[in-house]
Order: sequence, then structure tokens, then C-alpha cells
Amino acid sequence: MRFIELIEKKRDGHRLNQAEITFFIEGTTKGTIPEYQLSALLMAIYFQGMDEEESFHLTKAILESGSVIDLSAIDGIKVDKHSTGGVGDKTTLALAPLVASMGAKMAKLSGRGLGHTGGTLDKLESIPGFNIALSETAFNQQVNTLGVALAGQTSDIAPADKLLYALRDVTGTVPSIPLIASSIMSKKLASGADVIVLDVKVGDGAFMKDIEEARKLSHLMIRIGEQYGKKVSAFLTNMSEPLGFAIGNRLEVIEAIQTLKNQGPEDFTNLVIELAAVLTVKAGLFKDVNAAKKEALNHLKNGLAYQKFEAFVAAQEGDLNAFDALEVGASTAIYADQDGVVSQMATLELGLRSDASRRRSTNQRRPD
Repeated sequence: MRFIELIEKKRDGHRLNQAEITFFIEGTTKGTIPEYQLSALLMAIYFQGMDEEESFHLTKAILESGSVIDLSAIDGIKVDKHSTGGVGDKTTLALAPLVASMGAKMAKLSGRGLGHTGGTLDKLESIPGFNIALSETAFNQQVNTLGVALAGQTSDIAPADKLLYALRDVTGTVPSIPLIASSIMSKKLASGADVIVLDVKVGDGAFMKDIEEARKLSHLMIRIGEQYGKKVSAFLTNMSEPLGFAIGNRLEVIEAIQTLKNQGPEDFTNLVIELAAVLTVKAGLFKDVNAAKKEALNHLKNGLAYQKFEAFVAAQEGDLNAFDALEVGASTAIYADQDGVVSQMATLELGLRSDASRRRSTNQRRPD
């Protein structure tokens, strides 16, 4: 099989079969296909798209390029969550301990920030001492005993995706529905959970700008997950403005803590409760969403969710007392000179400025 034939076939709008897609991904992983040819096929996929069957085969091939996490040592139904990325999106920090306090088993592998979107691991590491490098045994034991563990993704998970994303990032082919769906779902399926909720961000500060495109992406990811026997749900959530009020690693941890104490922003609190309800219902812990939402709100009010957060952080060697002692930079309030409403917000620009600030902070800490 010659790779140029795959490029020409997709360029002309034809379907790629399973053998061709497997050849594509195996060549990517082994480094036997030149990057300029991989880039050409990615661009052809960007313009011509892929149907559901092609997208499933692509996900399967990327998934099988690496290892799949075995969570069989964890008792009960395992749940997971994925966000497509947004500005001020600290959802996992509040959601994970909340669903654990409600009886769910949150076994989550998270990643670092991409571009203007912050990463869960970066935020957790703003807590002094927090350890994201858990062994498989320690990870499973912690989920069994505490109901929640968050660790970094290993290089063994979907290595083809890392190689392809690097090319997509520099060739302008990131916003392709089949490429996004296969990238996300290959990693979620490799993480081993039984129930997955997808938080698909839409708007200026998201990778998906158009709600109809976001809806297509959501439906495709749900179908891929269902073909693997997973219970998958998707939410389309607004990213035309930052989620909550805080942007930046430490500030977002503070806001997540406030939310776990039922003192957080209304939009963020509502999102966390909605996601928690769906996850726990799909896991069989509640009969309906309304009952689950009521219990989630109770756990924010009665302190159980925050107590679970404290235990989770301590289990992974984080020091909340040291975190609280860290100084927060000065802030300035900006007031409008007349009454009105905000009709539009440069959310992407806010995220880019926050990312630049994070990079400067990291560079300042790095030795020469």
C-alpha cells in the first residue's frame, strides 16, 4: 500500500477503509511516513471530512497505538469527564470531589493546558506538593478507598494522537470534527472508565465557535463511545465568556474551593451540579437527574464535597495550608462610566493573556 494513494483518495472525497486507516496510524506511530505526507492527508481530511465509520476506525487505530488502562481492580462503576477546553474552566477540580462524595468512583487521567486553555494538572500543581505521578497500584487503591484520584496521562496512552496533534497544530487542521472526535475519544476510551460525560465548549473562547458544529462533534463522540459499550453524555456549554470569575491556575483553584463550599459563581456552580447529576445517574447511584442535582447541591451546602476535596488533596501530598499562605497579586476593579450590559466579551484574548502570564511565571522559576 502506498501512502500517496490514501492522500489522493481522500483528496477526491472518497472513504478510507479500515485497513487504510490502520496503515495511516501505524505509519504515524512508527515514523515510517514522512511528516509532509501526513500533513497532506490531515489537510485532505480537514476539507473532505470523514463519515461515522471512518471516524470509528480512526479512533480505534489511535487507541490501539498504545495501551489501555485496566481499572478492573477498582470496585463499581468508574466515571470520567472531558472538557474540550475553555477559559477559566476549572470544572474537574470541583466536579471530581463532588461526585466522589456522592458515591461515584472518579478515576481520571488529565492533561496540561493547550494554547489559551488551562490544564487541570497545571492547576493542581499550584497546590504545593501535589503529586500527579501516581503508580497504577496507588491510583487504583486511592479510587477504591477515597472515590477519586487524578493523575497525569502516560506516554503509553494513544501515542499516535500526540504525534498527529503536533502536526495539526502547525498545519491549521485542528478544527476538524473527525480529527477532534478521534483524538478525544481514543484517550477517554484508553482511560478505562464506564461512564463518560463530555463538556463541549462553544463560543469565542472555545475551539468550537459554532453551535451546530459543536452539536455534530458531540453526536459523533457519543456514537463512538457507545460502539465501545460506554455510557456517554455530552453538554454544550457557553464559552462566549469565561467560566466563573477567575482565570489562572491558582485563582481557579481558589474559585473551585469556594464552589465546593457553596460560595462560588452561579454559572460555574450550576455546571458542576448538572455534570455531577448526569454522571451519578448514569453510574446507577440515583434514579433521576432531579434527585441527583438535589443531592449534589446538598453536598456543597453541608460540607461533604469540600471534605472530600481536602482528603483527595492530602492523599496526593498536596498542602492546602501552604496553598492558603501563598500571596495573591494585586487586583484592580474597572468600572463602566455609564449603565449598560456586556453584549460581547473577548474571551479568547483573555485566555491568551492568561497563558502568556503563566509562561512568564514558569520561565521566571526555571533556572538558567
